[in-house]
Amino acid sequence: MAAAFVALSSCASSAPRVILGDDRPDEYLPLLKGQRVALLSNQTGIVGDKVISGGIDERWKGRGDRSLVPFGEPVTGPHILDALLEQGVDVTAIFSPEHGFRGKADAGAKVESSVDEATGVPILSLYGGGGHSPSEEAMNQFDILVVDIQDVGLRFYTYYVTMYHMIRACALHGKKVVVLDRPNPNGMYVDGPILDMTYRSGVGYLPIPVVHGMTLGELALMMNGEGWLADRWNDENAPDLRCDLTVIPCLNYTHQTRYSLILAPSPNLKDMKAIYLYPSTCLFEGSVVSLGRGTDSPFEIFGHPDMKGYDFSFTPESVPGAQNPPLLGQKCFGRDLRGMSDDEIISRGFDLTYIVEACRNLKMGDDFFRTRFFNLLTGRNYVRKMIDIGASVEEIRSKWEDDVEAFKIQRKPYLLYEE
Repeated sequence: MAAAFVALSSCASSAPRVILGDDRPDEYLPLLKGQRVALLSNQTGIVGDKVISGGIDERWKGRGDRSLVPFGEPVTGPHILDALLEQGVDVTAIFSPEHGFRGKADAGAKVESSVDEATGVPILSLYGGGGHSPSEEAMNQFDILVVDIQDVGLRFYTYYVTMYHMIRACALHGKKVVVLDRPNPNGMYVDGPILDMTYRSGVGYLPIPVVHGMTLGELALMMNGEGWLADRWNDENAPDLRCDLTVIPCLNYTHQTRYSLILAPSPNLKDMKAIYLYPSTCLFEGSVVSLGRGTDSPFEIFGHPDMKGYDFSFTPESVPGAQNPPLLGQKCFGRDLRGMSDDEIISRGFDLTYIVEACRNLKMGDDFFRTRFFNLLTGRNYVRKMIDIGASVEEIRSKWEDDVEAFKIQRKPYLLYEE
């Protein structure tokens, strides 16, 4: 193969290649010269989403061209940490989000601080217990923060929450932030309830819809521009707080670009179909139903031992990234969504059909929901209440449609890419 690199993430073959923010060093290296730099990233921070040719074909064999390199398998490609060090950038610290810098920890698991074995740079975990904001000592170790991490565009996907805490800390301590932007694989639409901030949590931190349709760079600009860094939800009298923020945008990207990732962004998002289904099937986390953790297809299947009328079944097992999955060792009956086309999944948006179907099949009443966590995921209490009284999916959806339109107007000044 003649090319030095093979890009495995792309939109339509006739469209120009999407160029990621981290693949534009002429734009950001001058900002880092002479500065002590901290990096917020994880295993997804491969520059340009490129892999060096050779070896990758065997890794992909049998998975199809949409499969993602799973956790535990190395990718031979330039990580942003290595790229910065090779350019002489003084990287003094790495901040790791949920799942850790190498991305292998279970969801929500405590991740201790450590040292990156390959480079010797200290890794300062934000998931080590005791809060998700960096310490004073950590903030004194750098002058400028570089963010390069792959998000999937959901309010309950925690990487943006980590970014919020880091940007806010930088604003408080007078540090600069540079976000190397990446496409949002669910950036084609906006859908779902706006978070009621009384339900603010680690799985929903800002007043945005379940599917916000923004890149991390755009969302960072909105955090800054809307004054959200002041955190007036905790203190209504808090003074205004803004960060010295620069976003290096992608090139050749719009919000309608179908951008396929090369790496699993977290342990249980193993392919693009899971990423497209994730907005809807994640709601099963707030119920007694398994969404397939502990199988080869989490977020693409759902079931329960007592669900009736289904031929499809699966049995969750203890596996890396899901050491103790719900309904471990129990045969579950339910639905296999892997046969749906991407177009159909995306056109259905944030789809309550699956959770409603399972709820009405099991007929468990209040025992079906893990009520508080379900409300944290949806961001409102009316979704669960309307399901309880037998409202249709269309009736429930109508409750958030006006809010979504208002949010689209609110976010417009911060969009970097054509809608």
